[in-house]
Amino acid sequence: MLKKPVLLIILDGFGHREDDDHNAIKNAKMPHWNGLWNKYAHSFINASEEFVGLPQGQMGNSEVGHLNIGAGRIIQQDLERINSSIASGDFFKNASLINAFKSIKDNGKALHLLGLFSDGGVHSHLDHFYAMLKLAKQCDLKNVYIHAFLDGRDTPPKSALQYIEQLKSHLKEIGIGKIASISGRYYAMDRDKRWPRIELAYNALTMGSSIHVTDPIDAIHKGYQRDETDEFIKPTSILDENQKA
Repeated sequence: MLKKPVLLIILDGFGHREDDDHNAIKNAKMPHWNGLWNKYAHSFINASEEFVGLPQGQMGNSEVGHLNIGAGRIIQQDLERINSSIASGDFFKNASLINAFKSIKDNGKALHLLGLFSDGGVHSHLDHFYAMLKLAKQCDLKNVYIHAFLDGRDTPPKSALQYIEQLKSHLKEIGIGKIASISGRYYAMDRDKRWPRIELAYNALTMGSSIHVTDPIDAIHKGYQRDETDEFIKPTSILDENQKA
């Protein structure tokens, strides 16, 4: 049997849509692509939602796409696994989390929750924060501090206000938790080992930032006044009138 080489070529962000409006791919001059398309057999595959192990309505992304292609089957993503665990109630019976929270309570320590706070669904989801807060209350924790990393990349660039307003309302409703700092993901989630960036977020988490306000909403407004979108808002500590978190 004659073996012929096969190429797997992945075009990130490439897709198919018949409509010409706002369709850069269809309007581009691509003689080689169009030649292959017209000459050889082809088909479409879905790259979002349940077809790649994501919740309904959730867009795909590079990591999810490559994982499913490499596996050759549908891989349930962490986002969907955690969502299912929360929905079933198993999340709130997680022994590792409960033991950690018990240790915090028994030793009179504080719980610090930090991560990307948005509904972008790529690296995190705000619903998971809310589940952690519910579990913290279930475990009778008193001192809970949230360090919210603002998105603006997997969400609109100036959408943080709605998320932080929602978080403030939720904290008031459940009666625990305080927003201790906010930071654009550019600083807190840098993947290129740029310490001058990471240091600003690290200092805000461990020692308090040189930028501080009494209201996280004010911190976002001040960032916008500095022409910073959510992703780039400088790490800011949220302190009360006595300069305490």
